[in-house]
Amino acid sequence: MEQQSNDQAPKVEAERVSEESTASESTQATPTQSAEDNSMVMGILAYLGILVIIPYLVARDNAFVKFHIQQGLVLTVFWIVLMVIGSMMWMLYPIISLVQLGLLVLSIIGIVNVVQKKQSPLPLVGGLASNFKI
Repeated sequence: MEQQSNDQAPKVEAERVSEESTASESTQATPTQSAEDNSMVMGILAYLGILVIIPYLVARDNAFVKFHIQQGLVLTVFWIVLMVIGSMMWMLYPIISLVQLGLLVLSIIGIVNVVQKKQSPLPLVGGLASNFKI
């Protein structure tokens, strides 16, 4: 009887080890998933103003990220130009604020495109973005 209980103990332990290894294998990310996650993060950073520098330095050879970097650069340049104009011509502040709101909406649309893994050009900005050679 003692022999039978000792035989069952290794079987139970072996099953537990195989279940743990199967669970750990299913939670590990594949290299493809990691690259996709990285390109998604870099694409999102491209639309966050001056943070466009990070994906430009890190992942500009990725075609998906490059597309979003170009559009993010256009938005960032517009934002900086508006800040300079607004500091010189404070009378235009209400108009500049509306334009900045439009740029914010375009940035949000760009981030949504990144999350959905789309490369669709943004309205008003997409045509200008193709002129940026990275």
